[in-house]
Formats: sequence, structure tokens, C-alpha cells
Amino acid sequence: MGSTFNGLVGLIILALDIWAILNVVKSGAEVGVKVLWILLIVLLPVLGLIIWAIAGPRGNISL
Repeated sequence: MGSTFNGLVGLIILALDIWAILNVVKSGAEVGVKVLWILLIVLLPVLGLIIWAIAGPRGNISL
């Protein structure tokens, strides 16, 4: 059960990271700022996602 739970958490984090990256790409921020946000999200998946949720640029993507 432990590995199944860990796998599910990993997939959820991956999906949220992809969603955050798409939001950054669709945002009106400058290209350099977008690149820095994407690098932060990719290199630090959980912490980068939390920082982006608090302070990151938002695009016009709706689920």
C-alpha cells in the first residue's frame, strides 16, 4: 500500500507541476521571468509549486 500511495502522490504533484507550467507559459510575464519560474517549478517540484501558488504569474487557463 505504501508504494501505491507514494506513486499516486507523485502523479498528483506531476500533474500540478504541469498545470503550473502551463499557467506560467500563458501568463503575460516577460520571457525571462517565465523561464525562471519554469526552472524553479522543474528543479524544485513541491517547493517550486508552493512558491508559484503564492507569488507566481497566472495565465488564463481554466480547468
